[in-house]
Amino acid sequence: MFPPIEPYGSGHLDVGDGHSLYWETVGTPDGLPAVWLHGGPGAPAGPGTRRSFDPARWNAVVFDQRGCGRSRPLASDPDADLSTNTTDHLVADVESLRAHLGVDAWVVVGGSWGVTLGLVYAERHPGRVLGLVLGAVTSGRLAETQWITRAMGRVFPREWDDFVGFLPEAERGGDLAAAYARRLAAPDPAVREEAALRWCVWEDTHMSLAPGAGPRLQLRDPQWRLVFARLVTHYWGHGCFLADDEVLANLGRIAHLPATLIHGRHDVSGPLDTAWELHKRWPASRLVVIDDAGHFGGSMNDSFTNAIAEMADLVR
Repeated sequence: MFPPIEPYGSGHLDVGDGHSLYWETVGTPDGLPAVWLHGGPGAPAGPGTRRSFDPARWNAVVFDQRGCGRSRPLASDPDADLSTNTTDHLVADVESLRAHLGVDAWVVVGGSWGVTLGLVYAERHPGRVLGLVLGAVTSGRLAETQWITRAMGRVFPREWDDFVGFLPEAERGGDLAAAYARRLAAPDPAVREEAALRWCVWEDTHMSLAPGAGPRLQLRDPQWRLVFARLVTHYWGHGCFLADDEVLANLGRIAHLPATLIHGRHDVSGPLDTAWELHKRWPASRLVVIDDAGHFGGSMNDSFTNAIAEMADLVR
C-alpha cells in the first residue's frame, strides 16, 4: 500500500431525504477518476482506504454511505428513518456524487457489500464506468445472507446458539437479520446496544478462520457497532433491496467492462463460489484468489493495490 495521505478536497453533499454524505478526494485532480464503495453496509471508509490509490495517478473519491461514518444522520439515531436508506438510494447517491464532482466516468472499486453496490451501480449506469476492481466478492443474493446467518451454524454451532439465543424463541426459525433489526430498533437503549454487540461478535466469529484473524468489530465503540448492525440487518432483512439473483441476471450489461475480482481462499463468510460464478459469466473479468486471506487480510491489501494499479494501465 502507498504511504498515508491526506485528501486534497472534502465536503458534504445533500442528497435529499434529510441525508448529507461526507466525501473526500485523494490524489491529484488530473488523475484517473475512481470511486471507492465501502463494505457493511455501514462500515465506513477509514484513512487506510486512501492508501490503495497511487496519489500520482489517481483522483479517487472516497465517501461514507447513508447513515454511517461522517455522513448524517447516523443510523444509530433513535429517530433515524431507514426507509430512505435502500440500494436504490445508494445507487442514486453515487450518481449524484459523480455529477457534483464533475466526473464523466470512473473506475468503481469496492469491497464486500461495496462489491454488490458497485455491480448494481455499473449495471444501471454502464456508460459511467470504465472498469471495476472488486475484493471479497458478494452479489446480494439471499443464499449469501442465509449462509452467514443460519447455515454457518454448522461451522460454529456453539457460537451460533449464542447468536440466535438472544432472540425471542418465536423468531429463531425465521429471518434472523430481520429479527435482529427489530431488536436494534427497540425503545430500550440497553436492548439496542446488546443486540449490536451480539451481532458484531457473530460477525467476528464467522470471519475468524482466516489466517491471523482476531476480534475486530466487537471492539469498536458502541455507536459504531449500532450503526453497523442496524444497517447490515436492515439491508439483509430486506434482501438487500434487490430481486434475488438480480446482479447475475443483469451481468450482460457490463460484460464488456474490464474487471478484477479478488477473493480470499479462507473467506468462509463469503465462499469463493460467488466470485467464481461471476467470473464465468463475465468475459472481460479476471479472478485472483488469495491463498493466505479470508474476508480481506493476509496479502489481500497488496493484491488489491496492485489490481487498482493494473486497472489504471488498462483503461487509460
